[in-house]
Amino acid sequence: MSDNDSDTSEQQQEADLSSSDVVTKYKAAADIANGALDKIVRAVKPGAKLGELCSLGDKSVLDAVGTMFKGKAIEKGLAFPTCISPNSVAGHLSPAADDETTIHDGDVVKIDLAAHIDGFIACVAHTVVVQSEPVKGNTADALAAAHTALEAALRLVRPGKKIADVAGPLNTIVESYGCTLVEGVLSHQLKQFVVDGNKCILNRPNPEAKVEDGEFEENEVYALDILVSTGEGKPKITDEKQTTVYKRALDVEYRLKMAASRQVFSEINKNYPTMPFSTRVLDARNCRLGMVECLNHGLLHPYPVMHERAGAVIVQLKATVLLMPNGSDKVTGLAPQPHESEKSITDDDVKALLATSLKSKKKPKKKSKAGPAWLTPPPPPLGPRSPSFITSHGFATRLAAMRCCSADK
Repeated sequence: MSDNDSDTSEQQQEADLSSSDVVTKYKAAADIANGALDKIVRAVKPGAKLGELCSLGDKSVLDAVGTMFKGKAIEKGLAFPTCISPNSVAGHLSPAADDETTIHDGDVVKIDLAAHIDGFIACVAHTVVVQSEPVKGNTADALAAAHTALEAALRLVRPGKKIADVAGPLNTIVESYGCTLVEGVLSHQLKQFVVDGNKCILNRPNPEAKVEDGEFEENEVYALDILVSTGEGKPKITDEKQTTVYKRALDVEYRLKMAASRQVFSEINKNYPTMPFSTRVLDARNCRLGMVECLNHGLLHPYPVMHERAGAVIVQLKATVLLMPNGSDKVTGLAPQPHESEKSITDDDVKALLATSLKSKKKPKKKSKAGPAWLTPPPPPLGPRSPSFITSHGFATRLAAMRCCSADK
C-alpha cells in the first residue's frame, strides 16, 4: 500500500464517530440546530409570517456557524433550509422571505431545519401548537404518538439491530393513539456532506414501497424522522408551485442553453453543491426563469410540498442520534409541548421496549483472585507453542432520497 493509499484510508476511517473530532463537529452542529429551533419556537405566534420565520431560522444557523471553528478552512452552514409547515401540510414548506402567509391561533406548526460543520449534519424538527393551555383531543393524541414513537425508534436503532424490525413497533404505537404514520417518510443515515444516505428506515412500508434491510452499526449517525397524522397519512401534491426546496442531482450533467439558467446553476454549484437549499436564497432576477431549464433536464431534485386531507393534522418530530460505543446519544430535539392524551400504549412488547435504557450497561469488573504481586509466579518462557501475542478481531463494520432506497420521502 502506498503512502497516499494509507492517508486516504486513514481519512476515510476518521470520518465517523470513532474520531473525537467528528463527534465534536456533530455536537457543535446539533447545538446550532437546537438554538435556531428554539428561536423559531419562541417566535411562532398568531400573526407571525411564514417567510419571516424561515428567514429567522436560516439566519440563526448562519450566524452561529460563523462563530465556530474560526481560522479553519472548513465548510459550514445550512444542511437543510428552514421549513415551516402548518396543520395538514406534511413538510418542505419554505416560502420566500416576503411571503404574507401568517400563523393563526390553534395552528399546528412543524419546524424543520438542519445545520452542518465540515459536512457533519445535525437535523431537527419540532411541532408547536399555537395555544397557551395544554393540548387536548386528536392533536394531543398525535403529539403523544409522535413522541412515544421517537422514543421507541431511539431504542430500535442500535448496533446489531435490524432495519426491518423498526417499522412494526412504530406503527403499533401510533395506532394505539388512533393515528397513522405518514406514508413515504424515511429516516436516513447521515454521513459527511450526505443528508440522505443509502441506509434508511421506511416508517410505513407496504408491498409497493420497501427499503433494503440491513444492520445498524456502531459509529453510525441517523436522522430519525417521525410524522404522525390524525387522517389517513397519505399526503398528496396539490400545487407544484409551492415547491421551493431542491438539491443538486450529482449524477446528472447537461449543457444549459440559457444564460439565466447557467447563472443560477453556477450559484447552486458554488454555494449548495451537496446540501438542499431554498430558492429564496438565489438571485431573484434569474431564479424563476433559470430554474425551469435546470428542472426540465433533471439537474435538481425537488422536495415537494404535500398536503393531507382537509381537517387532518400532521405532527412531526425529528432527532439526530449518534450510535456511540456506550449507547445512543440523541443530540437534537426539544421537549414536547404539554399535552393530555386519554390514550396509551397497551402492547406489552412495546412497553418493555420503552422501559429499556438508551445507554449500554457497563460490565462489572471482575475482582482479581490473585494474591500480592510478590506471590505471583513469573510467566512461563516463550516457546514455539507459546505465541507472544494474540490477535483480536473487532466487529466494525431514499422526491431526492427515494432513488437511493426505492421509496418516496
